[in-house]
Amino acid sequence: VQLVESGGGLVQPGGSLRLSCAASGFTFSRYAMSWYRQAPGKERELVAAITSAGSSTNYADSVKGRFLISRDNAKNTVYLQMNSLKPEDTAVYYCRARRTVGPDYWGQGTQVTVSS
Repeated sequence: VQLVESGGGLVQPGGSLRLSCAASGFTFSRYAMSWYRQAPGKERELVAAITSAGSSTNYADSVKGRFLISRDNAKNTVYLQMNSLKPEDTAVYYCRARRTVGPDYWGQGTQVTVSS
């Protein structure tokens, strides 16, 4: 089982990034997917989530209207489009695969730094 995040980097405030999380080793389409983030000295927090079929999403209040989660089950990939980035969005971003039963899977994380 692997979840591999990519797309992080350094961006100026107001800029955009698109994160990707490529899954392998399990039936991706059966799992709800989420993006979490963890800033230095803070707890890991949920950023956005999407159901297995992609029919429903939810977002942390801090990112509503700026971030968009989506998935492509044919490509076993979940995305996080991040717009209007702020310095407080700086964190390591992780993707998570979750089902009602069975283990969760986590990626290794990708660093997002928002700074001028």
